[in-house]
Amino acid sequence: MSRTDATPEHTKLFINDEWLDSVSGKTFECINPATEEKICDVAEANEEDVNKAVQVAAAAFKRNSPWRKMDASARGKIMMKAADIIEQKASFIAKLNMLDTGKTLNECVASVHGAVVVFRYYAGLADKLGGKTIPSDGDFFTYTRAEPIGVCGVIIPWNFPITLCSWKLGPALACGNTVVLKPSELTPLAALCITAAFAEAGLPKGVLNVVNGFGPVAGAALASHPLVRKVSFTGSVVTGKKILEMAAKDTLKKVTLELGGKSPFVLFPDCDLETASTICHNNVMFNNGQVCCAGTRNYVHADIYDEFVAKSVSCAKARKVGDPTDEGNQAGALISEPQMKKVLAYIEKGKAEGAKLECGGERIGDKGFFVQPTVFSGVTDDMTIAKEEIFGPVQSILKFTDMEDVLDRCNNTEYGLAAAVFTKDMDRALYMAHNLEAGMTWVNCPNISSQTPFGGVKGSGFGRELGEDAMKEFSHLKAVSIKVSSKNS
Repeated sequence: MSRTDATPEHTKLFINDEWLDSVSGKTFECINPATEEKICDVAEANEEDVNKAVQVAAAAFKRNSPWRKMDASARGKIMMKAADIIEQKASFIAKLNMLDTGKTLNECVASVHGAVVVFRYYAGLADKLGGKTIPSDGDFFTYTRAEPIGVCGVIIPWNFPITLCSWKLGPALACGNTVVLKPSELTPLAALCITAAFAEAGLPKGVLNVVNGFGPVAGAALASHPLVRKVSFTGSVVTGKKILEMAAKDTLKKVTLELGGKSPFVLFPDCDLETASTICHNNVMFNNGQVCCAGTRNYVHADIYDEFVAKSVSCAKARKVGDPTDEGNQAGALISEPQMKKVLAYIEKGKAEGAKLECGGERIGDKGFFVQPTVFSGVTDDMTIAKEEIFGPVQSILKFTDMEDVLDRCNNTEYGLAAAVFTKDMDRALYMAHNLEAGMTWVNCPNISSQTPFGGVKGSGFGRELGEDAMKEFSHLKAVSIKVSSKNS
């Protein structure tokens, strides 16, 4: 198979173990962001399709269904087999994802293998979700048990469709729930491949269903459906607020929201500047900056500021952007023309408000949605590019001199997803880590692993993905108390 040979095998809805056209017969186009050419047409779900999928998922969750009666260890075996199938088809899935997202093939291959790791992690946890005995007052035997919630509505974004499938499906299925998945209309193909792998692995009918479609129709129908008991959403703050409203409209649903970020990365004079500057560059430019936890605000101490700017510019100018099939390129295209125009508008805003454009700032070519890696120095906290999530390859570099002052500046935002500190002084590192308002704080690294909880505070959402904590998000805790008789036999 060549680097571009990938024809989609599945373009329909997946409901009750069947590939179906939408009720309306409508489809929408999948576009390759690197070429602006159509990949294929995909079935477009409406409210009726979503209702059908939810009804099927609810039936598959009934008390005596095969899925509910299945041993937890057996669930884990199915998930492990699905991970094996995904791994076997990694090359094909990665190529489809490359066409769908505009990412480089190397990035897409890494995403598939990362998802396999996550699925295997949760497969191993499937039979380890236990409770505990409680020494309650009185003559009672009391214990707790973790139970599945029911039908879970899972809505994933376009920036990491493979990765976030694994982050959400892994714990949801390991806990014994049933799922209706809505991938982004911009990148549905990888989710359909992963779903096919679970079907091939022997997942019972109705346990996993996929409804391709648009947020205002399919997404809204899923988030507001009365039979859906849990909603897990990753996306923008604006949409997250709407999801939360819909999830409480008719029934109170358990909700996990992983939303936007404007992560501060703080560099002190004693840091390893060569390493820190490379990490900051890679972090903000990875996936063309289309990363919610990207360190897009670099607070650099005045003593090393100029040197950091120079190193950042050097990294940006050396970064190769272009054809995703070219192994020499480090970045491909942005996801869509509207996203590209949004990023370019932010760049113009940064220039107009007085930030210094050190490099980049332009579209590359006239075909495909490519943007140059961009670096701004002289950025201040009141500038738009320092306050709003750009979701593009734009690095903003700010200056500081005082630790307490920079802490206040870092925390003065509606976001609270991630933060990072670069210093060799561990006392200072811990002080910063404990006082930064973020769901995750990294010291001398960015670290995301299947074992480590991922999530934010404030406007970046609530709930956690990855790690054992994600299992708690997809389960209920039930307490059972039994009266112990004091009579003699």
